[in-house]
Amino acid sequence: MLLDWVTVILLITIGLVLIIVELVFIPGTTLIGILGFVLAGIGIWIGYAALGTTIGHIILGSTVLIAGVAFFYSFRTDAWSRFALNDQMKNRVNDEHPHTLQIGETGVTVSALRPQGTGLFNDQQHEVQTKGEFLAPNTQIRIISLNHNKITVEEVS
Repeated sequence: MLLDWVTVILLITIGLVLIIVELVFIPGTTLIGILGFVLAGIGIWIGYAALGTTIGHIILGSTVLIAGVAFFYSFRTDAWSRFALNDQMKNRVNDEHPHTLQIGETGVTVSALRPQGTGLFNDQQHEVQTKGEFLAPNTQIRIISLNHNKITVEEVS
């Protein structure tokens, strides 16, 4: 009888922990969440089979109540926020070194532009793009538009 209680409590506890892990750490429905539901269900089923219908109802109700309270308080008290990724990337291309380029300046491609790549202007490399053309490395290019840090170029004919 004691072994039945230990088995039921362990299965339900492990199942609930796996479900919480699924909700917090692993997004989507994966094997961990399904395994958690299966283990909790087996624990409840063993409770009904080995301990009787009345005890099975108590185990089922307790499991649902404990799971609901645990989910409610764990998300309400923000207990999981220390595990969340809070860092944000705020840098953008060419933000570190603002350019002093002008429309009409000429340079050379360092990498192939397909249609984006690297161009060399005034001994400084910049991320540039074409209007869809593909340019090989070491091709002479000219700036045709500047929009914030977006540099659009074309091949010098």
